Amino acid sequence: MAEIGSVIEGKYEILKLVGRGGMSKVYLAMDKRLNKQWAVKEIEKSTREKNTNEVVIQSAIAEANLIKRLDHPALPRIVDIIDRDNVIYVIMDYIEGEPLSKIIDEYGAQPQELVIEWAKQLCEVLDYLHTRKPSIIYRDMKPANVMLKPDGNLKLIDFGIAREFKEKNLADTVSLGTKGYAAPEQFGGKGQTDARTDVYCLGVTLYHLVTGHNPSEPPYELYPIRNWNPNLSGGLEKIILKCTQLNPDDRYQSCAELLYALNHYEEVDDEYRAKQQAKLRKFSFVTGAAIISLVIGIFGQVMKVQTDNSDYSRYVQLAERATAEGEKVDYYLNAIDIKPTENDAYLGLIKTFRSDLNFTVEEEQILMKKVTPHLSDLREQENYEELAFEIGKIYWYYYGYGKNESNDNQVTRMKSSVQWFDDVIQHSSTDQDNFEMATIYQSIGKFNEEINIHIEEASDKGMYRPYWDNLKELIELVSKSQDENEIVNLELYKLTMYSIETYARKFKSDGVEEAEIRSVFDQVRNSTEQISVTTDKTEAMKNDIIGRISTAEKAIDNAYRS
Repeated sequence: MAEIGSVIEGKYEILKLVGRGGMSKVYLAMDKRLNKQWAVKEIEKSTREKNTNEVVIQSAIAEANLIKRLDHPALPRIVDIIDRDNVIYVIMDYIEGEPLSKIIDEYGAQPQELVIEWAKQLCEVLDYLHTRKPSIIYRDMKPANVMLKPDGNLKLIDFGIAREFKEKNLADTVSLGTKGYAAPEQFGGKGQTDARTDVYCLGVTLYHLVTGHNPSEPPYELYPIRNWNPNLSGGLEKIILKCTQLNPDDRYQSCAELLYALNHYEEVDDEYRAKQQAKLRKFSFVTGAAIISLVIGIFGQVMKVQTDNSDYSRYVQLAERATAEGEKVDYYLNAIDIKPTENDAYLGLIKTFRSDLNFTVEEEQILMKKVTPHLSDLREQENYEELAFEIGKIYWYYYGYGKNESNDNQVTRMKSSVQWFDDVIQHSSTDQDNFEMATIYQSIGKFNEEINIHIEEASDKGMYRPYWDNLKELIELVSKSQDENEIVNLELYKLTMYSIETYARKFKSDGVEEAEIRSVFDQVRNSTEQISVTTDKTEAMKNDIIGRISTAEKAIDNAYRS
């Protein structure tokens, strides 16, 4: 077992134990050379039985080799494999967030719409695995193996029992899987596992998420989900029942087929179908009444829209006038519930959350619980890019996840914001106000997210000049904006000083002239010294930047020394 504080291969310092399974332990480690956190999976080779020992070793190597060939945003990356006499270390992405199992344990059954969105993400990643050549069958889908990241996206972890599909191998399986979630064919050589096995496991996972009832605990039976909650959709109930049929031929035959069903789950609801049939039966008898009803309905709808508009505006105004933060938040949430595709209440909520210069994990959960269920509709709105831009900025500058006295979470904030700047770029034209700045934020964020991997692979040459140009342009844009507050300027100055301090030699090798880098350095130094700060937090940030000035200047001297 790795000791806390020990260093593997001279660079991976073990910080703490973050998880353990039947065959391995997982640690959080800091790469001392790159100042980046990784997950280190430790697999001990020594076991009581030789045969078991061989299975563990081969499973670990197979898992590592399997993941190394994959490239999907919902899957972790492996960057190093260290094989020692008594242990194997697999170095991979450290995934920030919580497993869905912990979320269920703490909060119980999850909202139906949120579970369906998660199900779609999981369908997409499983379909990606199933469409590899050869297909990869995951075989261990369960809430504990799905990580919810701070940005609301999911990551699938633990490929310990995944396998490549072998055609005509009719009895490939020997009791691998988690009891309660595993399909019948995963036990006792009852047949080959294939894509339909993952469909079953995903169906059970959805059952657990939406009902809060663990299939591995009493009553050990998958009742229809409306047995636990009558308010759940009959369409979703039918989908889960079909996923979890004992005979694979009776399930959805692919995750693509399941994804289509999830996108149309309301259409298979019994009540929905009954209403449609009733409408058809009555159509020929109620034509005249329908016309009258239509007029009344239009009038009623107009009145409802007017009422909704009035209530929405009233809650927004109440929020703007409220002095207590809690009252502001409640008023904005009420407004969002009335009109969930309007920007104003979301923007007011974001402004409220950033007023204390800290966007907490709890505040993020409140915001995302409102945004996520309506994200598809929001993206269809003409001014969605404005909302996406503000969400990106609140993550970039204010997100508090993982930040403490010894750890500046700047890279975490950048990673969490990139997808929102992607949305700005995709949903706006090049002449809109936020497009240019979002493009720069996105490029800088992706650089900081990916550079360590490229350094490891010695493929980073040519990446530093575009990054430097983006930094310069962002400094110019922010300096011209009268709306940006002191924390925005200070965060940018800190990033610039850090980049000069860390990459001065790389900037030189990519063609950045000494006069150019010194000009930016002087501009940032002078701007930092002149900026007026109004809070303890920004004063600390300013002092931190000033403390870096001499180090950054020495980095320039060393890089350009003839």
